[in-house]
Amino acid sequence: MAMNKNTVLAWATFIMIVVGVALIALGAFRYNEVAGYGFAAVGIGFFAIAWVFNALKGRV
Repeated sequence: MAMNKNTVLAWATFIMIVVGVALIALGAFRYNEVAGYGFAAVGIGFFAIAWVFNALKGRV
């Protein structure tokens, strides 16, 4: 299987979505203090970057 630039961006998008969900889950279920808000904010940031990677597929 050849990895071209679109395949790399697709894998990067998938990995960032998984990490974003994990960070949001950590913030929601593990940390009940203010640190949970930080974990959730970083998880949302990962979603935003994954959205950019998804938008770049086919354009780079």
